[in-house]
Amino acid sequence: MLAIRLPAEVESRLEALAQATGRTKTFYAREAILEHLDDLEDLYLSEQRLIEVRAGRSKTYSLEEVEHKLGLAD
Repeated sequence: MLAIRLPAEVESRLEALAQATGRTKTFYAREAILEHLDDLEDLYLSEQRLIEVRAGRSKTYSLEEVEHKLGLAD
């Protein structure tokens, strides 16, 4: 269960969309969260990896190095 407070303008827009389409406000809130959750998780992970690389605790590899290691190089 999740309860969120929205600004009045956003609530009005959401209500209008729900009424116009016959869907619920919950449906659209769920869709918006699911749509952006993967992106937010990816952003968080990439920020953590960047911190690791800058601190010298993680190594990066070029595409050529990866291809060579996997036997995919020409």
